[in-house]
Amino acid sequence: MGSEMCIRDRGKAVNINKRSREGFGKEDEMQEFKPVKEGKVREVYDNGDSLIIVATDRISAFDHILKNKITKKGAILTQMSKFWFDYTKDIVPNHMISVDVKDMPEFFRQERFEGNSMMCRKLEMLPIECIVRGYITGSGWASYQENGTVCGIKLPEGLVESDKLPEPIYTPSTKAEIGLHDENISFEESVKVLEKIYPGKGADYAAQIKDKTIALYKKCAEYALSKGIIIADTKFEFGLDENGNMVIGDEMLTPDSSRFWPAEGYEPGHGQPSFDKQFARDWLKANDGHDWTLPKDIVDKTIDKYLQAYELLTGEKL
Repeated sequence: MGSEMCIRDRGKAVNINKRSREGFGKEDEMQEFKPVKEGKVREVYDNGDSLIIVATDRISAFDHILKNKITKKGAILTQMSKFWFDYTKDIVPNHMISVDVKDMPEFFRQERFEGNSMMCRKLEMLPIECIVRGYITGSGWASYQENGTVCGIKLPEGLVESDKLPEPIYTPSTKAEIGLHDENISFEESVKVLEKIYPGKGADYAAQIKDKTIALYKKCAEYALSKGIIIADTKFEFGLDENGNMVIGDEMLTPDSSRFWPAEGYEPGHGQPSFDKQFARDWLKANDGHDWTLPKDIVDKTIDKYLQAYELLTGEKL
């Protein structure tokens, strides 16, 4: 094998060249990683044939990154995504390889990456946020009050705030750069967006992501309800693997990407208490001149809600 040798790593053969063998185990030889992409909450690292996605303890609201850190939040997002990816792999494959830092390069075996990092397959992500709404709330409720529609979809008359919809509705949006707002689009517009990038396949891809979004929502909403949580709405993101198969990526059904309500005490006709960052959103709305900084009690209430949701849904403690 010349200057290469083969070692066994968790049952897999791994080639390491002579130079890396000589430095094997020396801390000063450890490869450093820098994020290749940084979102509002997550950092993405390129690991050659995979990506490592790290959910930080940052929190965003109204498309702004707040100045506070929410301890444990990153771990909750990562472990909750893992739970849902495992639960839904019969509907659609996902990008998750591992959440164990022992499976990742040595650089990630530090305390700050423990529990909040996910090694993932590389995908060609589609530029559509796949939003599904099972209940009428938020911007959907505001739009319905104006003209009886949500994102151009006509809904029955007489609905009140937080009502369950007769059937979940799919309301896609475009993905905006940081600092810009995502833009709601119709299903037909989503076909056009995808057709531009994938000529001849736009209609097929748009239909696939719509159908998978609704199927995922129905399965997960039913499970969550059995655990005492209503999933009012959520968003998914999909990509294509190297064989052109549709795969779910990003995060899945976390308090950052979803509205979770307690089933106990659910009562249409007004806003509902929630297990997500609604505490933070409500406080920011009610307080001008906040400089995107939350008071400590709002930070504490927010993380308590994240933890409650995680424990109810997974049956585990973090």
